[in-house]
Amino acid sequence: MAFSNNRRVMRNSDVEIAGLTVYLGFGEFADEPRIHRILVDHAIRGIRIQVLLRLFLALFVLLTVCLDPPDHAAVFSVVTAVLYAAWCVAGAVVARSHQSWMVRYSWIALPIDLLLLTILAVVAGMSNEVSWTTDALIAGFALVPMIAAISLQPRLCAMVVASTVVVYAVANILARDSNGEPWSIIVLRILVVAALAVGAVLLSQLQRSRVTTIGSLAAERARLLDATMEIEERERRDLADNLHDGALQYVLAARQELATLRGSADPVTLDRVDGALRDSARLLRSTLSELHPAVLEQAGLAVALTDLASSYGSRAGAPSISVDTAAWPTELRTTADSLLFAAARELLTNVVKHADAETAEVTAEFVDGVARLVVVDDGVGLSNEVEELMRRRQAAGHIGLASRRVRIEGVGGTFSLENRPSGGTAVVVEVPAREV
Repeated sequence: MAFSNNRRVMRNSDVEIAGLTVYLGFGEFADEPRIHRILVDHAIRGIRIQVLLRLFLALFVLLTVCLDPPDHAAVFSVVTAVLYAAWCVAGAVVARSHQSWMVRYSWIALPIDLLLLTILAVVAGMSNEVSWTTDALIAGFALVPMIAAISLQPRLCAMVVASTVVVYAVANILARDSNGEPWSIIVLRILVVAALAVGAVLLSQLQRSRVTTIGSLAAERARLLDATMEIEERERRDLADNLHDGALQYVLAARQELATLRGSADPVTLDRVDGALRDSARLLRSTLSELHPAVLEQAGLAVALTDLASSYGSRAGAPSISVDTAAWPTELRTTADSLLFAAARELLTNVVKHADAETAEVTAEFVDGVARLVVVDDGVGLSNEVEELMRRRQAAGHIGLASRRVRIEGVGGTFSLENRPSGGTAVVVEVPAREV
């Protein structure tokens, strides 16, 4: 039941991320679900920076109206600043645990930032006495373009910063009546904020261009991975066909020829040769099964995994390998069958060669559109962190495990490799899939 609940959470998360991708304006990647998470992650990072800057802005406004309250409507200014600070803190807390709310909060918050500063600056500027409150609040307008610049929405950024420049100019003009600043100073201030506004829009466009480029590269990488997997599978199938039609047939023919010599040659020698040919035939069949198991297409993943485990378990010094496919019906066929079988083959190869294990277990499950493969053993475990282990194995020319991980993640799946508390390793592969 826990596994089922986790899968529903995963599927709901995928739907939410797909919706956020379109909501953020990345419609060109609507047909690339594997890229959605990359795009949304970059957007979320920017929004977190916005949230942090907004908290600084709230603190600045609150300190301004408390330390130097305006002569006009001081209580109103303080209450407004407190409510704004509470809004910023609440937004930061809620957005922390809800990605969709975080994105929508960032869109709503920018106009609210500008509206708050405008109200407070206008209220403070209505005083007939000399007041520095307005001057201090006006300085806060410089933070608004910075907050908007981090947005991946250049149009929204342009609207906000254009409004900021207009409101900033009006606030300065209102403040001049009470503080008597020269027009030249006001004009220079407006020019600085206008320059910040232009820079914010250009920076927002640059950020969006970078994220779009990253998305395009990731999409191309995914397509190349798909092509690579198809080429590898085709080469394995061709090699398996060649071995089946060539070497294996010669071995079987040689055994038939030996049968005709039974009455005219040394029986001991014939038995020895026949045993060698029999072992060769069995090894070739095992190799054929590992390269391109016809049983995977004919009988499904559950049977193919059982045959694979039997093939590896029959090798000298190999651990005892058990298979649990109770949650994977025999008649089931999914889009992830080949990928999971290839992962199981690579993982069992590592168990046999490197784990020094006595037992290993392979489990396959398919629940709520997610295919899951688990391979555990009681061997020596990992001597390094997973990332360090991957780097060391790639440096030594062993790229099988790393390539499987890349391909699994390339189709939106996850690959988890870690030590078991009781000893040995546990590998969990999860891949979104559909029945075929």
